[in-house]
Formats: sequence, structure tokens, C-alpha cells
Amino acid sequence: MSENLKILGINYGGHDTSACIMINGKFVALCEEERYIGKKHTRNFPENAIADCLKKASISIDQIDEITLSYNPEMLKIENFDQIISPNRKNLKIGDLKKLVQLRSQSFDFENFIRQKLNFKGKITPNLHHLCHLASCYYPSGFNDALVVSHDGIGEIDCSLMATAKDGKISIFHHGNQWPNSLGLLYAAVTHYLGWKYNSDEGIVMGLAPYGDDTQLIPAGKKTFKEIFKDIVYPVGDFDYEIDRSWIAFHDVRDKWISEKFVQTFGPKRNPEGKIDEHHKHVACALQNRLEEIIIQQLKKCKEKFGLKKLCLSGGVALNCSLNGKIVENGIFDEIFVQPASGDNGTAIGACYLSAKNLKKDLKPSKWDSYYLGSSFTNDEIEQQLKNFKIKYIKDKNLAKNIAKQLANQRIIGWFQGGAEFGPRALGNRSILTAPFPKEMKDILNSKVKFRESFRPFAPAILSELASSYFDIQQETPHMLIAANVKSDKISEIPAVVHVDNTARLQTVSSSDNLNFRKLIEAFHKETGCPVLLNTSFNVKGQPIVNSPLDAIKCFLSTEIDVLAIGDFVADKRDQSA
Repeated sequence: MSENLKILGINYGGHDTSACIMINGKFVALCEEERYIGKKHTRNFPENAIADCLKKASISIDQIDEITLSYNPEMLKIENFDQIISPNRKNLKIGDLKKLVQLRSQSFDFENFIRQKLNFKGKITPNLHHLCHLASCYYPSGFNDALVVSHDGIGEIDCSLMATAKDGKISIFHHGNQWPNSLGLLYAAVTHYLGWKYNSDEGIVMGLAPYGDDTQLIPAGKKTFKEIFKDIVYPVGDFDYEIDRSWIAFHDVRDKWISEKFVQTFGPKRNPEGKIDEHHKHVACALQNRLEEIIIQQLKKCKEKFGLKKLCLSGGVALNCSLNGKIVENGIFDEIFVQPASGDNGTAIGACYLSAKNLKKDLKPSKWDSYYLGSSFTNDEIEQQLKNFKIKYIKDKNLAKNIAKQLANQRIIGWFQGGAEFGPRALGNRSILTAPFPKEMKDILNSKVKFRESFRPFAPAILSELASSYFDIQQETPHMLIAANVKSDKISEIPAVVHVDNTARLQTVSSSDNLNFRKLIEAFHKETGCPVLLNTSFNVKGQPIVNSPLDAIKCFLSTEIDVLAIGDFVADKRDQSA
């Protein structure tokens, strides 16, 4: 790779558009478009994210050597259909693909669009979507040899991809699970049926699942919810699965998602504002359990065939922390790495890695912990916004110690520090924080700060060296993407972060992960004897995580957050009414 080669990675063509810049093999900026325009999972061209990436890298578009894309729309041209139908997908017809093109209404002339939009004259490289997912989780994992797997809604046509990786080379061994056989789209369809937004609220369904019992009988019939979902999706061979199309509609009618048969079996689609009944919980439970069964069976077959001891996961399905927790619990692999931005936003990272690998054939995996490369602001910029809003504030030289005392007094903290995280999880730079006690803290946050469903759980952030004392887990999980059982003798100590099934989606925090956040947890530990904080994203339901000081101040003023710790400044809600 030539010295100081500058690569701009772009995810565009689907949801969660994003951009990143890699210079000489290292990332210097990672930005998501939704944070700038206030629209979660946006499909807009990431022009604001690109502009901020260029600003962070202190370069202009003319200095970019290559733009690399995480999508290849050429693959959906009719003349290319014979190249993308896998030999083992003989039931996938040309008519299916024509319907897919019709449903997606994609524009294929990406290159000219991007050239005109950015006034860019250099090299533009398209890449297969799922290969970008694989690259995004393998190269930053630090694993030399690994199984690398991606599951999401859909790329060009693939809905999953499986590969082995060794010495920096990714070798695909399975192209199956092509549209409409998609676990991601099935999960989206059931999310829609249950009254939430598809491609957005699947995590809510995951959180609802432990409240259900899939061994119960369906509303009108002799089969259980579990048995019905075994009919809906079932394994085929070692690595494939099929979805019975009589239950779904997303392959035939845009935005319909589920069939009349599904409605007749499980009852009417839930109104978004409607009551959550027991059968809704049972549907969520059956869906989650079936997802886990299918993928764990696939992974066991992979382990039998290849014997690899480490696993890298990406794709939107990898954001399902309950699934990831079950993979760890099953002990199939010694260690797993889940890409923190497993959704489509993270494919921009993978595209950069693929271009870098093409230029530097000996590129090897290297553990990479810094996903805090989004928007950042100086104290001067922060202070100006505080003044604009006439916020009363102080500058605090002992921020960690003093905020820890506030947390110990069960106050709710808006914590805005450093660069924004890349991906859907707040990892200690754009977070709302509280003590993990009392149990009622969960209800207070859901109702008065987040404005969301009462059953939804919150995550614990814990000092990494103490994680195994509180949770049944033996590996670090710094990106909040693995659920683990809470040890029975610790449940009463941290009740606000324990879900109904006694699990928690934990974040382990070491000095190398996030030093400032680590210092705060250490100070809280010293103050209370508890090494855990409740950590949730700094936003309200339906909004992206706050990106700027302006966003943070508005959220602080419009919710019952007690204290805003922003840069070196602290604003107390009690002082604002004085």
C-alpha cells in the first residue's frame, strides 16, 4: 500500500447510510448520516457524514485516492442474474429476481451519481454487500484464523454469507440463503406484525421475547407457537434454511410483509399504540428461539467441518445480543467477535478493508478498539452552545469524582464526551447513565427519559476485570453485543440492569476501550462499592443518538435528565429553574 493512501468508504443504496475514511490502513473517521439529519436508519446519501469525515481527516475530496462502496448494484441487472444464483438455490427463479428488482426500485448508475454529488474524478470501486460485512468483522477482530459469518435482511441477493479466514485471506465457502430466504427479513416481518417498525425496532421484539412462552397453543388451533415457527422456517442441508412463502408477503408485495395465513393463525396485526397481549409475547418468543436454533445449528455444522475455534459475526442479525449470548453459552467457539456496527452502517468499514487488501496483499487482522471516531467538539464549541441556550453551568476539574457522587445519589446523568460512537450502541461517549439500583430506576428511565415501552431492559457497563464476578461470561464484550446470565448472588445488587430472564447485555470497560468512561466507573465503584453503571444511549425513542452539543442540550432540557456532563462542563437541572 502506498504511503498515506486515502480511501473513502461509503454505505449507500439501503438503510443506515454512512461513511468512513482510512489513511494508510488506519481509520481516522467513522460517521453515520442519521446523526446529522435526525432520521434513524436513513437511506439518504451520506453527504453530511462524508463532509464530517473529510473535516476530521483534514483533507478535501480531491485528496481521496479511492472511493469504495459497500454495495454492487450491477449484480441486480438482468444480464447478471445467472452469476448470482447459487447452484444450491435451484428453486430461485429468474422471475423471483425480476420481482426483487421491481420491489427494491434500485437506481443502478451509482458511479455517475456519486461523481456528480461529490465532484469526484478518481477511482470508484463497488463491492459485494455481504463481503463487506465479512471484512468489517474479520480484519478488526485480531483473530488470525476464524469462521466469518454474516446474516442480515438482504444485500444484492444474498441474505447471508459464510467464509473461513486465515492469514488475512477470506475464503467464501457458502453463498446460500438467498432472497427471499432471509432470517433478517423474517424478523423484520414479525416486527411489523407486532406493531413496530421493520428495519428499526427488531431489538424491541428481542426484548419482548423472554416474556413469552412458545410452548403455548396458538389462539385457535392445536399447534404451539414453537411448532408453527418450525413450519415457517426450517433447515435445509448443513448451511441453508428455507422460509415457507405461504407465511410471508415481503417477496411479493412491497411493505405488506406477512400473509393472510399468518394473520389467520396468530390474529390481527397489532396497532402500534395497541395493548401488548400474551399471544404477542408468545410470537416474539417463538421467533427469537427459532432464530437461535437455526443459526446455532449452522454454526455447529461449520465447527464440525472446519474446526475453527474463533468466530467473527456481522450483518444486522448480529445485533441480536440474545442470539450472541446463546452462541457463547453453547461453547461452540473459544471466543467470538461481533462487529460493533454490524448493521449496514458498518459495511463502509468493510469496503475500506477490501480496497486496502486489494492494494496490500499481506494485510492481516489487527485488534482495533476505537469506534469513537465520529463527531467531536472542543470545549470552546461546547461552551458557546451552553451560552446560546442560557444554560447555567460550571467547569469541573474533577468530573469523574463529582459525577460519580451524583450517580451514587441516584441522579440521571447525560454524558457527552469525546468522539461519537460508530454503531447503534452508546459505549460511554454519548450515554445516559444512572446507578444500577434501585430496581425502579428502569421504570423511571423508560417513562420519563427515554419515553419507551416499560418492558425494555437497560445495559450494565462494568469494569472489565470484574465482569466474570457478576456475569456468566469469560470473554470481554466491550461493544455491548453479548447477553449473559447475571450471577444469582449479584441480581439484588444491580436490579435495574437485569432483564426478566435474568440476563443482561453487558459492556466490559477497560482503559484501552474508553479511558474517561473507565475513570467514571472506577470513581463510582470507589463511592458505592459497585463496579457497574446503567448505560443507555443518549436519545429518546425514535431519535438517533445525540451527535452534537446542540442535540445533547435539547435532550437534556426536554427530558428528566438531572445533570448534563458535557466536555469539561456540568449543568444541573435544578440550577436552570433558579
